[in-house]
Amino acid sequence: MAQVDRCTALWIGAIAITLIGVLLQGRLDWLARYPEAWVLPVADVVNAVSNWVVRHFAWIFQGMSALLEYPIRAVQKGLHALPWSVAMLLFCILAYAASGWRLALFTLGASAYMLTIGYWDAGMNTLSLVAISVPSAILVGFAIGVWGFRSARAERVIMPTLDVLQTVPTFAYLLPILMLFGFGTVVGLIASILYSFPPMVRNTILGLRRVAPEVIESGLMAGATRRQLFWQVRVPSARRQLMLGVNQATMASLSMVIIASVIGGTADLGWEVLSTIRKAQFGESLLVGLVIALMAMVIDRVTIGFAGASDRSGKTAPRNSLWLFAGMAIVLIYGACLMLPLLYDWPAAYRINPAPLMNEALSGFITAFRTQIEAIKTAAFYFVMLPARIGLQGAVSPFTWGFALTPGHQIAYALGMIALALWSARRWTPKAGIAVLIFAVIYFFGLTGLPWPTLILILVLLSHGIGGAAMALGTALGLLFIVVTGNWPAAVLSIYLCGIAVAIAFTLGSAIGIWAAQNDRVSAIVRPINDTLQTMPLFVILIPFVMIFKIGDFTALLAIIAYAIVPAIRYTEHGLRDLPETVIEAARMIGTTPRQLLWQVKIPLALPIMMLGLNQTILYGIAMLVIAALVGANGLEQTVYIALTDGNVGQGLIAGLAMAIIAIIADRMTSGWSRRRQATLGLDSQ
Repeated sequence: MAQVDRCTALWIGAIAITLIGVLLQGRLDWLARYPEAWVLPVADVVNAVSNWVVRHFAWIFQGMSALLEYPIRAVQKGLHALPWSVAMLLFCILAYAASGWRLALFTLGASAYMLTIGYWDAGMNTLSLVAISVPSAILVGFAIGVWGFRSARAERVIMPTLDVLQTVPTFAYLLPILMLFGFGTVVGLIASILYSFPPMVRNTILGLRRVAPEVIESGLMAGATRRQLFWQVRVPSARRQLMLGVNQATMASLSMVIIASVIGGTADLGWEVLSTIRKAQFGESLLVGLVIALMAMVIDRVTIGFAGASDRSGKTAPRNSLWLFAGMAIVLIYGACLMLPLLYDWPAAYRINPAPLMNEALSGFITAFRTQIEAIKTAAFYFVMLPARIGLQGAVSPFTWGFALTPGHQIAYALGMIALALWSARRWTPKAGIAVLIFAVIYFFGLTGLPWPTLILILVLLSHGIGGAAMALGTALGLLFIVVTGNWPAAVLSIYLCGIAVAIAFTLGSAIGIWAAQNDRVSAIVRPINDTLQTMPLFVILIPFVMIFKIGDFTALLAIIAYAIVPAIRYTEHGLRDLPETVIEAARMIGTTPRQLLWQVKIPLALPIMMLGLNQTILYGIAMLVIAALVGANGLEQTVYIALTDGNVGQGLIAGLAMAIIAIIADRMTSGWSRRRQATLGLDSQ
């Protein structure tokens, strides 16, 4: 009890210091804004180093770029040389071998859509990049993963490096790659490898470590050498985990190839998306976005299917028959192509283009519901977003809320929030009361209205309560780096926008996940929607929101919510569906109602998994935040985008690293809370 009282006292002290800081920042300018004279010129140093490297070593990288062009062009020529009918048959056979006739049928439909919609050639160009980048990423990731598995010292360096690579915005390191390797296809290849090999590293280390000790002992007893023990015992036993790493690396590679098209200039699907977005063509961008989404779904299902192949046995003979049949079918269709040109090259006259109808439908919707659209946008901006940004003291006015904020209103707000905090502390825990007080302070003064030292103090105390002194120290150092590099004001704007989006996405996503866990029909409807949102290029997600709500923070907010809601739904449903049956049966036997079973048994037990969903929701939100810079979001994401357009490597990397720090701090907090909750519930082994 003494520990709880001490913790509560610390939080009350932090809130008091925050209020004092707000009062003093009018007199002490350094409290309100970190002085520019104190900013360390880290970006200038990075630029100087970057220029020196480019000046002295660019010829080496550009030589590598020229060499890497050959395999990419070779694969492109090979794919384009195949008749569409033969290529489609190969894709379907591969899908059937991975997961059966259902996936083969889905692959046939996806391929037919890509063909008839007119994006077959662009799709083959994208596939050629993926075909080179994925094996490269897998080899690099496997090698580094084996190194991390064998050396604990190496792992201590590898894991934080992977965190940075996976959280630094992609735009931040596209520029240095462009400067080193030059403009062209190889930019997408290198960026794709850098972005997609970390999942392979993590799964390699995890898979090799999870091999059962008795399996290793059996290999030793059989007289296996160290090399044989690794390649013939440990690696085959970790095959399923390794294949999951291949799956994740493949999906990451595909998503990065699309983003790299911004500066790659290749005639692939990513370039098609970008060109339609620049022309504000909703229908065309959605059609090509669906091509990418379908391609990603097929690749995802195929790799997952092969990942599960180790669990199936006794299929060698059927597989041999399948490949024999496939070879015969390919020969027959190839022969038919010589007689029927339609099977070799799909005529342009047979292409389907529903884009004009889609554009007209969207325009009609906007015209019909313009009043309602503006009302939703205005209410959300003035009553939620603006107070979170500048506080009630700045947001409330006759123009926005319909009245002026008087001292009487301020006193009533303070007394009401204090009463709510006391009730929450008595009803639940003192921490609930503290949370109400912190919310009250932030909502009244706004994130941008709080002194930077007090905001850092609140975040450090939160880290200490979750992960102890080590996490608190890491949080303090990371946030101070953002401050001393001059990125704090932009970071606060990013936290404001992403924080609101994540809160809405997690709340709404959890509700949908609970519904889907209780209803199989809802789950069946939600699953393909999640797949589409998760695999759709981030640029495409922006288009309908931009056309309906125009440029601005509200549009960026909706785009982030649309992308970040997926993990909240999936983890909530997964957590509720995978609970121990013994616990559920025990709860039913003591007479719990369905409502009690859900809220008092299932959700508390599934909460650790749901918190991992919050973790992923935050990371997805930050990933989308960078793309939201294209529609007017002002924060670190805008700094990164401006640096990319200006060619400022240092500014882009430092701002990107600041976003990575925010993502890593959020990751450590949510993961740490989840682990503590699992330990409390005795679920460590699950």
